[in-house]
Amino acid sequence: MGSSEITSDEPVTPAGRLFLRPEMDTIIHCAIGVKNHIDVDLIKSIVRNSHDGVEYWRRTEVDIDKHVIIVDPISKDAAADDGDHHLGSLDKNDDAERIVNEYLADLSVSTPLSADKPLWEVHLLLEQNCIVLRIHHALGDGISLMSMFLADCRKSEDPTAVPTVTTVGRRDSRIRGSDNGCLAVLLGFLKMVFFSIVFCIEFALRGWWLSDRKTLISGGSGLELWPRKMATAKFWIEDMKVVKEAVGNATINDVLFGVISSGLSRYLDHRSPNGLSDGLRLTGVAMVNLREQQGLKDMSELMKNTSGSRWGNKVGLLLLPVYYQKPGVDPLEYVRRAKKMICRKKRSLEAHFSHFIGHLITSWLGSKAAYILNNRVICNTSFTISNVFGPKEEITLGGNPITFLRGNTSTIPHALSMNMVSYAGRADLQILVAKDIIPDPEFLAKCFEGALLEMKKAVTPSCSKIS
Repeated sequence: MGSSEITSDEPVTPAGRLFLRPEMDTIIHCAIGVKNHIDVDLIKSIVRNSHDGVEYWRRTEVDIDKHVIIVDPISKDAAADDGDHHLGSLDKNDDAERIVNEYLADLSVSTPLSADKPLWEVHLLLEQNCIVLRIHHALGDGISLMSMFLADCRKSEDPTAVPTVTTVGRRDSRIRGSDNGCLAVLLGFLKMVFFSIVFCIEFALRGWWLSDRKTLISGGSGLELWPRKMATAKFWIEDMKVVKEAVGNATINDVLFGVISSGLSRYLDHRSPNGLSDGLRLTGVAMVNLREQQGLKDMSELMKNTSGSRWGNKVGLLLLPVYYQKPGVDPLEYVRRAKKMICRKKRSLEAHFSHFIGHLITSWLGSKAAYILNNRVICNTSFTISNVFGPKEEITLGGNPITFLRGNTSTIPHALSMNMVSYAGRADLQILVAKDIIPDPEFLAKCFEGALLEMKKAVTPSCSKIS
């Protein structure tokens, strides 16, 4: 609804109440690289105009200058004098990507959003040609926020056209069999019931006492306040498709999770070559989109009250296990195992169960009780992972070509959080770590990149190109 139509406050959803708790205070950071110098006035104009037609909790006059923060590479002494945001003194030869990652890692633990203004900010890193959007998770999930951002962008090949919004039908295999008959449907239904019972019981136990074995990447309660480091693993979507096609009926998500499994095995084997048993389970927590239609949405569709693709937080949690394997395993076996596991998860109601339980507890017992449950599940698992598909074509913001899109979230008591965003044939995996536990995220990123390369080489042995 437009701001002129707002006549009363809008209640915060149960998910919003959970994310707003001071113990969580979860913020989404989206880093947007641009090709040319950032026009500060143009960015302010885009942000100001983007509020037309956006739903608010409360009628609010937005002072753009309080939300758009210019980050200059000047000395720390000067930064201390005027109180503005700065990167400190920088060598001109410093790597821009490393600087942006250091800035994002610092924001993830040290700079909460002020409650005396709407819960979002735009940071302009002028020297690095990078725009950082900071948006409180209570305002929406990754699908909502990506859709909102794309509404202000245009296609590079057609400056008058908005980016293609990919809307993919839900591939729901819960009650379908491999064939079209009643027996197949019945078998699919029985599998759905069985896997739902097993996975929902496990999810409940994770909120009670069931926990992963402690390893070199394990986190725990209170870790969300520890100093962070960040690195970026980069993949070609085409390489992931090559691997996907080699494993029948696999998806990009299957390949991604196979890469995570293989990469973590590589990393743990390097850090503790004699200290882990083969087959050790490490459990990841994934946030999945529960909207009726998967993929990115048109903003007008998201803002409809009757839409099944509603704006906000429409997500559930899945527990996704990976298993440590010593060197010598067929690289594609990681993808096959991931595909089998994820297929079972898709057949179940685990994500819907977690969403329902969280909604129920927040509504009846309050956000504090929901936080305790959420925190227990996180602390009893090993890492967080998410995947948001961005536009397939190159796009521009205010006529400035966008070079990359990356995202991460803050205040999670995992020592390892991974967030992948795809854009224009590339996929960047942001790896956020507690640096006192995982001091070398750059090496971990190389483990993930090497894992995909090894999988691709297993499919096409003659290929020697490194992505």
